[in-house]
Amino acid sequence: MAGIYLHIPFCKRRCVYCDFFSTTCSEKTSEYVQALCQELKMRKDYLEGEDIETIYLGGGTPSQLSQEELKILFTQIYNIYNVKEEAEITLEANPDDLTSDYINQLRQLPINRLSIGIQTFHEDTLQLLHRRHTGRQAIEAYHRCREAGFHNISIDLMYGLPGETSERWEQDLKQAIELHPEHISAYHLIYEEGTTLWKLKEQHRVEETNEDLSLHFFHTLINTLNEAGYEHYEISNFSLPGFHSRHNSSYWTGKNYVGCGPSAHSFNGTSRQWNIASLDEYMNGISKGAPIFEIEELDLYTRYNDFVITSIRTCWGMPLSFLKSNYGDKLYHYCLRMAKSHMEQGLLEIKDNTLRLTSKGIFVSDGIMSDLLWIE
Repeated sequence: MAGIYLHIPFCKRRCVYCDFFSTTCSEKTSEYVQALCQELKMRKDYLEGEDIETIYLGGGTPSQLSQEELKILFTQIYNIYNVKEEAEITLEANPDDLTSDYINQLRQLPINRLSIGIQTFHEDTLQLLHRRHTGRQAIEAYHRCREAGFHNISIDLMYGLPGETSERWEQDLKQAIELHPEHISAYHLIYEEGTTLWKLKEQHRVEETNEDLSLHFFHTLINTLNEAGYEHYEISNFSLPGFHSRHNSSYWTGKNYVGCGPSAHSFNGTSRQWNIASLDEYMNGISKGAPIFEIEELDLYTRYNDFVITSIRTCWGMPLSFLKSNYGDKLYHYCLRMAKSHMEQGLLEIKDNTLRLTSKGIFVSDGIMSDLLWIE
């Protein structure tokens, strides 16, 4: 089983924190869709005929595409690839794009899962972040999606926002739980160098949340969502039973996937490749039949490091039998040796021959994963 990721880079305007590749050149959507269709055809052998279990349209803002443009993409995918009948097909969307008409148009397509970028329900913070929607619009859009028949909805939240207090974060979580989505992704705001947010910090117009408050927010997130019946299955992801993101989980469990569009990444088990992060250069390369990308062949130690980073971050953990059989005795014993002190501190545990973070260890997961990595 494998996945397809399509990067849709178009945004009406950029959020101040975003460092993903995006563009406001919305007049190029039709030309871009044709380029994606060409790349999908060019890459049809990359997955060596594997069935497609997940399709994910991310961005950017995929909900900037029209129904007709989305229909063209899905027609191409289904013509070229063998998509399983029960495939999970996700579209990322901004709340203000989700009008009744647009939602009904989406219902005519194979899309069966929506990921709605809400971030927060507080108006002043939404304005600071340059989000296009209001808190009320987000709630109304969510309910319209439900009424239209979408039964698998994820919402994105952010914490550690400028000026955020415990009370405001608790209010966001309360509102999210009242909506009762099947899935919630919650990310700590990161001040990425080169973004508008980074510049605001450099100008002392905003201030990063301190570490103690960040940890408090994370504690609150975990406890609140667990009490509401959500499973904490990955560091930043929570779902009701049976509704984990199958596409994102494929990244963490080492499944193959092909990524199309500028800056999109692909993985086939032995190598990674990624397209150029430029809309015009991407489309020009595709039109000439010479896509511009870089590729990295993965040696044993790189694949081991990838395995550590992707497996330890999930509730499923690292299967030690798989570690030993796929990476050999040397890396198996190295991993256990590096994990020993963390197990003694109650940060890692072995159950059913699987190495996992404990409820205590998840708060220092970055440091633990770093210690388990192979360093030449």
